Amino acid sequence: MTTLIKGALCYIGDGFQQMDVLIKDGKIDTLSTSISKNGVDAVIIAQDKYLVPGFVDVHVHLRQPGFSYKETIKTGTLAAAAGGYTAVCSMPNVNPVPDSLEGIKAQTDIIDRDAVINVYPFASITKGRQGKGETVDFNALKDIAVGFSDDGTGVQDDDVMLKAMTECEKAGKIISAHCEVNSLLHGGYIHDGEYCKEHHHKGICSASEYEQIERDCRLAKKTGVHYHVCHISTKESVDIIRKAKAGGVNVTCETGPHYLTMCDKDLQEDGRFKMNPPLRSEQDKQALLQGVLDGTIDVIATDHAPHSQEEKSKGLAGSAMGVVGLETAFGVLYTKLVKTGFIPLTKLIGMMSVKPRQIFDLPGGKIAEGEVADLALLDLDKKWSVNPDEFLSMGRATPFEGWQLCGKNVLTVCKGEIVYEAL
Repeated sequence: MTTLIKGALCYIGDGFQQMDVLIKDGKIDTLSTSISKNGVDAVIIAQDKYLVPGFVDVHVHLRQPGFSYKETIKTGTLAAAAGGYTAVCSMPNVNPVPDSLEGIKAQTDIIDRDAVINVYPFASITKGRQGKGETVDFNALKDIAVGFSDDGTGVQDDDVMLKAMTECEKAGKIISAHCEVNSLLHGGYIHDGEYCKEHHHKGICSASEYEQIERDCRLAKKTGVHYHVCHISTKESVDIIRKAKAGGVNVTCETGPHYLTMCDKDLQEDGRFKMNPPLRSEQDKQALLQGVLDGTIDVIATDHAPHSQEEKSKGLAGSAMGVVGLETAFGVLYTKLVKTGFIPLTKLIGMMSVKPRQIFDLPGGKIAEGEVADLALLDLDKKWSVNPDEFLSMGRATPFEGWQLCGKNVLTVCKGEIVYEAL
């Protein structure tokens, strides 16, 4: 099967050039200003559209095995393909926990059968993903796991994290840490800010996040491990990571589209606004945006976390933590950050396509002859409204419901195969 994409504005180097792209045997075969249609199986006319390396989301919950009433690997990867993603890293919040070769194989067997894009699973840091106790066998899991994470649980014990980082560094892998000090939570479920006080909710203090990041940066400096911080949300987190980078710590981090575009003033009494970490203050949002500008924040990841309608129908206090994001991420970020002139499109593509691959050592990320054909075609003029009823994901809870956006993925190619098309 050969596919020709004609006349797209291709992301090459750090800019865009109008080119034709011939795809053959899963790879970019030819890149030229004019390629003949003769003998080509499928031709896609792409004038005025932007062809970029497929997006990578390094923080996604596919829920299977164990929780397929929330999402499956099939529905989650279909949703990812619709959003322009050709690769996702699946978090270990599944059952069985991927804390052994047998545990992770329960997931990879389904991935091999059902995934429509590339899925790279995390193994847990601790046995049972408990955030304490015995650590996993990092060496045994290093060839099958993209990295190690106890996502959803912060590693509470300093000695456990020190051992984990030491062993992970020996294995040449990355620790991707959910940072949360349990003793500081006090039953909170939204940010401990103005909205929380005015509406008599229980708050989550910022220190519950940044104190563990501070500890981990010290341990990462001691061990030399590549330490990646999940979903940062506070101004203190940005400052700690910025200083750690300047001090030579091998640390990278991510934040989510909702933390860059919303704050606790935007909260409503609805479960679709409840996630962990929570939407923080306007000051925190501004600090995160500055972190994007100066490179402190490396990538944008959605923390796509689908739940059933019932689990998300109990308001801020009673609903499960987590929102979906794969199908809205590009539109939200392009509309709010690029269209407004805050960052250039090339910067956004770097954070969604290039840097995630560099950090997690994943293939692709370039439009060049011989490279894997993992691509997304973007229509920057496409205007659309966020309607959860149209999602391919089984999850429907999004804080962006009803938002009017500009910019949408219209074609996704993974390993040379068209896996999503809305031209």
